[in-house]
Amino acid sequence: MQTNFTLAQLADPETARSEQILRKCVHCGFCTATCPTFVLLGDECDSPRGRIYLMKAMLEGDRAPMASEVRHLDRCLSCLSCMTTCPSGVNYMHLVDHGRHHIETTYRRPLADRALRRLLGFLMPRPQIFRWATMLGWLAKPVAAALPAVSNDPGGATFLRRVKAMIDAVPLRVPTPSAVDRPQTFPARGSRVKRVALMPGCGQQVLAPEVNEATVRLLTRHGVEVVNVAGSGCCGSSVQHIGDTEQALELAKRNIVAWLKEADGQGLDAIVINASGCGTTVKDYGCMFADDPLWRSKAERVAALARDVSEFMVEVGLANVTPRPLTVAYHSACSMQHGQKVNEQPRKLLRDAGFVVKDVPEGHLCCGWAGTYQVLQPALSRRLRDRKVANIESVKPDVIAAGNFGCIGNIAGGTGIPVVHTVELLDWATGGPGPAAMN
Repeated sequence: MQTNFTLAQLADPETARSEQILRKCVHCGFCTATCPTFVLLGDECDSPRGRIYLMKAMLEGDRAPMASEVRHLDRCLSCLSCMTTCPSGVNYMHLVDHGRHHIETTYRRPLADRALRRLLGFLMPRPQIFRWATMLGWLAKPVAAALPAVSNDPGGATFLRRVKAMIDAVPLRVPTPSAVDRPQTFPARGSRVKRVALMPGCGQQVLAPEVNEATVRLLTRHGVEVVNVAGSGCCGSSVQHIGDTEQALELAKRNIVAWLKEADGQGLDAIVINASGCGTTVKDYGCMFADDPLWRSKAERVAALARDVSEFMVEVGLANVTPRPLTVAYHSACSMQHGQKVNEQPRKLLRDAGFVVKDVPEGHLCCGWAGTYQVLQPALSRRLRDRKVANIESVKPDVIAAGNFGCIGNIAGGTGIPVVHTVELLDWATGGPGPAAMN
């Protein structure tokens, strides 16, 4: 793609990187076939190629975007399926992050939109406050029934519809806080073979604390000492994807400081992450701080230590397996298959644990969760979820497994089949309790 940035514009490192990304695009259109929003809407502007043209126009013009441009970029799920398909190596992830940051710094959204985004940006990285908000949301569920369920906008992005989606997403039961999520060290059982930090996360602590509990049991049972490092928390992705780059960097810095202090102290073999969206972001820390000489090398060290729990467990290997005669439909989260390129490891572990593993038709398409997307684009999110559920149910599984708590909660809202995290099944197969969702 030909670009026309000025030398003054290219003096900005972020713009220079985006210019190089744009130049790699050859307009081939392979990305359109695997883009969830283009598959649903058939609008070129709702495809990666179309959005690339929109971002090129606003960045080259050094101008605030038009409302129509913002609408099409807002509909992007950041699922990164386009990056898996692209034959030219276009790094759409970094480009769209730049585009969103440009929107948030140059475009004035309607008041209700600004307020909702600020609320989400405040709540998501703060588990304790988020927990109280979910309790309030539970009390507001009767009110949600009176709110509109549909919108004339194909994206379903009206304010009241978004509020309804946010309340609907609150589970009927908010789990109590887990002791596992407090800073502490969990000793390995038997001889210690490795020592790792477990990323505690943010929303997962509130909505699915059983995932961290199962992860600790699985790792310690296999000779791994696990430390929940004080000061670590949200990876920053929840705010980065709505354009708040500054807050994302601050959250990342907290993690970097905490983990490197531990690594330089008692040592770490890895930083284990069991929410694939977080893993994609932490592995990208080096790029996030590429222009910061004070933080770049530190960020690169952390990124090099980051491992999805399935990657790590393949290296360790499963022991003392009691096979379970169940058919598992494995849903590969977008951040797992497209962001981290971790595809075979979870499937191998499930097979090694004795499960019959089935892939899901149209497995490359997003389930519609995508962090805050289900709130900000509720109609599109629901359509994608229903499509995903239909594909999963077509393989007639006994249970559905996934490596991202958001996907788990989203898919569970559309099916009666139990949906659990992969580590819960692995924990069960190697001596742990059965997943609560299957009881």
